[in-house]
Amino acid sequence: MGSTSVNRRDVMKRAAAAGLLAVPAVGALTSCASGGGEENKAEKGEKSKKNPLGVKEDAGLTVYIFNGGYGDKYAQFVTDMYDKKYPKADPEQKPTEKIATQVQPKIVRGKPTADVVNNSGADQMNPGKLVHNKQVADLSEVLDAPSWDDPNVTVRETLVPVVEQMGRFGGKECYQLNIALTVYGNWYSKKLLEEGLDSSYPKTWDEMLAVCKKAKAKGIHGWSYPGGHPRYMFFSMYAMFAQRGGRDVTTAMDYLEPNAWKHEAVKEVFEAWEELVAKKYVLTGFDGTEAHTEMQTAWTKEGKCLFVPNGSWVENEAKDTTPKDFAMQVGATPSLDSGDKMPFGTLYSPAGEPFIVPAKAKNRQGGLEWLRMMYSKEAALNLFKEIGSMPVVKGAIDGQQLPSGAASAQAAIKAAGENIVIPQFMDWYNELFREDFNNMIHKFMQGQIGPKQAMDTMQKASDRIMQDPDITKIKKA
Repeated sequence: MGSTSVNRRDVMKRAAAAGLLAVPAVGALTSCASGGGEENKAEKGEKSKKNPLGVKEDAGLTVYIFNGGYGDKYAQFVTDMYDKKYPKADPEQKPTEKIATQVQPKIVRGKPTADVVNNSGADQMNPGKLVHNKQVADLSEVLDAPSWDDPNVTVRETLVPVVEQMGRFGGKECYQLNIALTVYGNWYSKKLLEEGLDSSYPKTWDEMLAVCKKAKAKGIHGWSYPGGHPRYMFFSMYAMFAQRGGRDVTTAMDYLEPNAWKHEAVKEVFEAWEELVAKKYVLTGFDGTEAHTEMQTAWTKEGKCLFVPNGSWVENEAKDTTPKDFAMQVGATPSLDSGDKMPFGTLYSPAGEPFIVPAKAKNRQGGLEWLRMMYSKEAALNLFKEIGSMPVVKGAIDGQQLPSGAASAQAAIKAAGENIVIPQFMDWYNELFREDFNNMIHKFMQGQIGPKQAMDTMQKASDRIMQDPDITKIKKA
C-alpha cells in the first residue's frame, strides 16, 4: 500500500535480479535504442467515464521519486490516492537519489520496472536522449483527459501553459510533465540585507557591487555557491544573458547557433561577474558531495554570505537551518545598465520537477493516471503544503498563507509578467548544462579563467553537440 509494502512485483523483481548482476554502465547505455529481450506487455483496462485512461484495476504500479529537496511525501499523497481508487493494484513508491542508476538500465533494455518516474536530481536521466531513443511515452493522453476535479475540463486546461511548452522537444508531442513552478534567482535574507546592512535589493549591477562592498566591510561575503555543484551559478546568470541581449541571445543558445555563446551580451555578463570574483566578494569552498547543503548552512544558520544562486525549493530544503526571522526572499537579475534589452524583473522561471512515463512501462496507463491525480487540486495543494513551492495547477493555492520565500517568488513571477525566460537546451542537450557549464563555471568562479575562455569553452561544447551525428538536433518550427 505504502512505500514500504512488499507485493508480488517485489518477489518477481528479486528473483529476476539474480540474473542481472552484470549491468553495463549507464553512460554506455544512454546512446542506445531500447532493445534486447522480451519487452513488457502493457496492461490495459476498459475506458469509461470513471476510468478515462483505461487503467487495469489490478495491475501493479511502481513510482520512482527523486528524494532530494522536495522529499517524497508529496508524491506518497498521490500514490495513496491511487491506492484508494485501485486497491487491487497495491502501488509502491520508491524514493531514491539515484534515478538514472536505478531506472535507466531497465528502460534501455525495454523492460522498465517503473511506471512513472520523477526524473530529477544530480543523477537525472538525459530527457533529450530518452525522447530521441523513443524510450518515453507521449503524455498528450494525460493532457487531453478529463481533469480529476471536473470531467468537463481537460487536464491541459487546468495547467499553466509553460508545462506543456517545456514537455515538447521541438514537436507536437509532450514527453515530460512538471509539477511545480520554480523561481531561480538571487536568494537572500531580507533581515540581513535591510537591518544588518541598511540596504535594499540591488536593481543594477553597480548597486550589487556596492552592497557586496558594504557586506565585506562587516566580514560578510556578498555571494557564495556550492563548489561541488558550481552549475548553480547558471540560476543567477541565465536571466542576465536574456536581459542584456534579448531573447534572440538565449534562442541562439537553444538551437546551437554558431557563436551563440560569443555574443557581446554574454561577454558583458561574464565581465560583470568577473569583477565580483576579482574583488573577492565570493565565499568559495563547499566542494564536497553535500556542497549545496553545506553552502546553505553557511548562508542561513551562520550568516557568512548574503546572496546565493538557487531555486525555490531551497526554502524547504534549508528549513532546518534557517532562523525563524531570516525572512528568505528571492530577487530578480539586476540590470547591467540602461543598454539592457529586457527590463529589470526578467525572470528565469520554468516549471520544475519533471515526470516521465517509460514508453514500455508495464502499467503505462496507470502511470498516466497517477499523473492525472497529481494534477488534482487536492494533490496540488498538498504539494504546496509539503514543500512550499507553487503548483502548476491554476488556482490550487488561492487564499493560502505563503511562507516568505514562496511569497517573494510569487511576487517575482507577477512582476515579470511576460518577461519570463526558459533555457530549452537544458532538456534538449542536457550535458551542456550539467557537464560543460558545470566544469567551465567552476574555473571561472575560482578566477582561473576569464570571460573569453568561458565563452570559448561553451561555444566549443555547443559546436561539438551540433556536429555530433548521433545526436538528433531540435530545429526551429
